[in-house]
Amino acid sequence: MRQFTRGLAEVGVEVLGVGDGSPDGELRRYLSGYLEVPRLLDEDDVIARVHHWLRGHEIDHVLAAWEPLMMTAARLTERLGLPGMSVDTVLGFRDKQLMKERVAAAGLRVPRAQRVSSVADVWRAVEAIGFPAIIKPISGAGSADTYKVTSREELAQILPQMRHVEQAICEEFIAGDEYTYDTVCVGGVPVYESVTQYLPNALEMRSQEWVSPIMMSVRDLTQPHLLPGIELGRGALRALGMGDGMAHMEWFRMPNGECVFGEIACRPGGAGVVDLMNYTGDIDLFREWGRVVTQQRFAAPTARKYNVAMVFKRAQGQGRISAMTGLSEFYDRYRPHIVEDTLLRPGSPRRDWKATLLSDGYLVVRHPDWGTTREMALAAATDVHLYAS
Repeated sequence: MRQFTRGLAEVGVEVLGVGDGSPDGELRRYLSGYLEVPRLLDEDDVIARVHHWLRGHEIDHVLAAWEPLMMTAARLTERLGLPGMSVDTVLGFRDKQLMKERVAAAGLRVPRAQRVSSVADVWRAVEAIGFPAIIKPISGAGSADTYKVTSREELAQILPQMRHVEQAICEEFIAGDEYTYDTVCVGGVPVYESVTQYLPNALEMRSQEWVSPIMMSVRDLTQPHLLPGIELGRGALRALGMGDGMAHMEWFRMPNGECVFGEIACRPGGAGVVDLMNYTGDIDLFREWGRVVTQQRFAAPTARKYNVAMVFKRAQGQGRISAMTGLSEFYDRYRPHIVEDTLLRPGSPRRDWKATLLSDGYLVVRHPDWGTTREMALAAATDVHLYAS
């Protein structure tokens, strides 16, 4: 939330923050007040504490940009009688089965899916949907606790790993290229649109340690193979009643050209998605998000200048980063097109790649030509190596 807090402050908003830790000096620059709570994900407790804390304050909006807090913000919005998306609307973006039902009711293609809350439910759903299938939490984010199963034996193996998940969704596996459709909306209408391709698909990114995940934002959104996915996204926003803010949708383009809805959230994309969008047009969408949610106005230019690739790296081995290879050669070849480098240097402790897509850092490159951008991204993925020991 750091950049979004900055964005709000820079458009003239007085920001009161809520969190479960102490904000550092940089973040405090943008805050007019701060409430520290013991458990940020204890929804009822947070709502009670915030409601008590806000007595005597005049509040205009309750905002969140992190998936687990979207319902908390919606409940507070309703309790305080403030403008914003209702609890029912936000639930449609949060509950993956309800989401698919509402999108399907608008005539849009979604994977066949069933809500499951017991082992017996899962087996019945898989019998109806068939293999391969995807099983994931009903209100999850990222690819946490998400599994692809191709047989009864695989299903039996993963079920014990999901015992902590109260409700899940079992859905048809869609084979195809995976993209995002990211928007800034005013009154549910996109005023800025962006498409990013995942290489490989998100589930493989999250399940294969050896992969160097790539996200590539697309400069030219008029390409024929993208237009059906963009229309799918616009339809999903209408079907779910999007309000003011940013939305992040994932969708698939199958080998036969059909575009299929994946899922959508009424908040900004994480793991560098907004940074990619900013680098694509040399704009600041953190600030524009603040302007849209408080003023219902978008002021940034919409011209798309570059294709942009973010390449995440994972070190080989455990412990601390001990060596890097290929980086100086990569800089020699592509220096004018490298816009960000957060790779961990030797001596830094390696991060848990399962806990964060950001892994052990990333490189960002950009170029007006898609092929050139892809070439640089693949070079970063295959030629730059980090080692830990």
